[in-house]
Amino acid sequence: MNIAIFGASGMVGQGAMRVCLNDPEVQRVVSVVRAPTGIRHGKLREVLHLDFLDFAPIENELTDLDACLYCLGVSSSGMNEASYARVIYGFTIAAANTLLRGNPSLSFVFVSGAGTDSTERGRVMWARVKGKTENALLAMPFRAAYMFRPGIIQPLDGIESKTPSYRILYRYSGPLLTLMRHIFPRYVVTTSELGCAMLAAAKRSTEKRVVEAKDIRALPGQLS
Repeated sequence: MNIAIFGASGMVGQGAMRVCLNDPEVQRVVSVVRAPTGIRHGKLREVLHLDFLDFAPIENELTDLDACLYCLGVSSSGMNEASYARVIYGFTIAAANTLLRGNPSLSFVFVSGAGTDSTERGRVMWARVKGKTENALLAMPFRAAYMFRPGIIQPLDGIESKTPSYRILYRYSGPLLTLMRHIFPRYVVTTSELGCAMLAAAKRSTEKRVVEAKDIRALPGQLS
């Protein structure tokens, strides 16, 4: 199986990358990034690209793929809707259209978020934008498309968020998050658990096109 990953330098993307590189069924991983991550692995092909609204220059690198794990995201804090939508909607749909042209049988797994607004009409800006993105992806002729809506994500294995405020939060809330995973196991997942669930959906499919937080931890076992 050949996998494309977008957002491998982020917290969720790092978890997905680890899972893919360690999975014997995955033969090749193509990671599209703006700057080198420093990761070296025999399966990994890292493609450097700056303009995430136009993937035409690297389209030949994005062929012979079975699935895409799209983990690229940004915090909406301090951003207006147009700027946030440019990253969440614009980048995602540009990547999706490029991948479809070269891989009509592709499965596309998109990391969204708990509370996403599928109506696109709610008051919460980030939820509207992610809802619009989900709806656009679900309307595309992929072999399958899955919208993952994790709630609280606990980074493990040395993985850190790129957002400074989040790094501080995770650094001091680690023991609390571990406790919360035991008390609320359906709503707190680790980066590894999320990566495993995304890859499981890409490999074996699931009837659920929108995977809510409560379903993520159980998904790999259901599809094994």
